[in-house]
Amino acid sequence: MKRLTTNPYRNYFLVTIFGVAMGASEAIVVIYLREIYYPGGFDFPLAPISSKIFSIELLRELATIVMLAAIAIITGKNNLQRFSYFLFTFAIWDIFYYVWLKILIAWPPSLITWDILFLIPVVWIGPVLAPVICSLTMILMSGIINYLQNKGYNVKIKPSEWILIITGAAIIFLTFIRDYSVMVIGEGLKSGFGTLSTNEYLLETISTYQPTSYNWLMFIVGEALIVIALLLLFKRTTHTS
Repeated sequence: MKRLTTNPYRNYFLVTIFGVAMGASEAIVVIYLREIYYPGGFDFPLAPISSKIFSIELLRELATIVMLAAIAIITGKNNLQRFSYFLFTFAIWDIFYYVWLKILIAWPPSLITWDILFLIPVVWIGPVLAPVICSLTMILMSGIINYLQNKGYNVKIKPSEWILIITGAAIIFLTFIRDYSVMVIGEGLKSGFGTLSTNEYLLETISTYQPTSYNWLMFIVGEALIVIALLLLFKRTTHTS
């Protein structure tokens, strides 16, 4: 596969268009689903859906990740740059998903509105503001990597910096999945996981959950670790290359 272009600014322009269009497509699909399952407007607890539809949604989300990865592979010149373009395109897609929802159906009413964020490998939930902040951080990381490489620096993320990034991302991930995971595991231990199939049990359990609070402190800690790693990367690279 050929790269789109060697011009980084044109690359960013093109993958931005791709991300905005993907955000529109995602928003439109979600609007259709909400018309079917939430005719009175989306809210928690989640409406029950069939195991078949749930599996199809998992496949749709996996296909989205594959498309984002493909455009990054086409665009980047090396593995680190491909990773940075993946982060950037993912972030643009995620941000404009909410932009399009706001334009088309005036949702969410605020940035602290709860939403179901992702389904792989388990259900992710959180206030809309949290994934938006994550997306801005991914744009920052992508920008730093590409800026340094285009300036001719030898950009290598040290193991210690990767540890900070991965630890921070894991902490943020935990804030999104903790409540559902604890609830599903806890209820499963009590019931023995023996009365329903795995998917049916999961759908029955999550359809009763009403989120009440989000662990912003953990989220801030996770974000701080990632930002510290990026600052260390930038300072070390520009002072030693």
